[in-house]
Amino acid sequence: MTDLVTGTSEAETTRGKTLPNITVRSFGVCNWRGLHTLYSKEVKRFMKVFTQTIMAPVVTTLLFYTIFTIALGGVRGPRMVGDVPFAAFLAPGLIMMAIIQNAFANTSSSLMISKIQGNVIDVLMPPMGPLELTLGFAGGGMTRGVIVGLAAGIFMIFMVPIDPMGLHNIGLIFYHAAAASLMLALLGMIGGIWADKFDHMAAITNFVIMPLSFLSGTFYSTQRLPEIWQIVAHFNPFFYLIDGFRNGFIGSADANPLFGMAVVAGVNIVLLGIVYRMFATGYKLKA
Repeated sequence: MTDLVTGTSEAETTRGKTLPNITVRSFGVCNWRGLHTLYSKEVKRFMKVFTQTIMAPVVTTLLFYTIFTIALGGVRGPRMVGDVPFAAFLAPGLIMMAIIQNAFANTSSSLMISKIQGNVIDVLMPPMGPLELTLGFAGGGMTRGVIVGLAAGIFMIFMVPIDPMGLHNIGLIFYHAAAASLMLALLGMIGGIWADKFDHMAAITNFVIMPLSFLSGTFYSTQRLPEIWQIVAHFNPFFYLIDGFRNGFIGSADANPLFGMAVVAGVNIVLLGIVYRMFATGYKLKA
């Protein structure tokens, strides 16, 4: 039997031999060094190919903006959505859509590729618990989503009739950008852990993420929908992300901002619990 205090065994003590004290490193509630290492790895992973992971989504967002404003601008002057020009209404929705898609893509691709290549064990073997794994991967996805959104917003300043110094509520902008990045990073982790091959991941992207983002009021106000479809739209958590984010820019919202913030926070808490449980049980990660 080994003495947990001195690190020696009874057999060695009876022979007159004593091993040196064994120091077991304690990381406390959270392994901060491991968390920082995992987060840094995730950020460096997408920054190494920033033309693909950062610049390409920004260009796609600007193309969406250009095409829709030209197609719907018409020859009778600028189209209005309520009291807001369509161009100013559209821009926040496109920025949020870029945040959503890239936060999801970062975590889902990271875990999916690691599983297929068989090197996911390199992440599971270090002394990191489910908390560190959840926060590390989620932090990387959040960072990519926020960087893409920030880059798209900077370029939009030169194209959209919005005064950066006259934003309605910058707190709403930051809150919904961070909450959206976290939500989609967590959804990407759930998809990446669950999927067994790229076909499964493509199905989640094409049949879940894309429809929810496109049908959440990105290109239109849900108040223009029939009443029954307005009710349906309000069951889509992406709607509250885009609606609250747009409200921060133009001061106009289709839903109660406080209720939307509460819904977003509640969804993120549930998703955090699901991802934590997946890592804790080793679901589809450990043989």
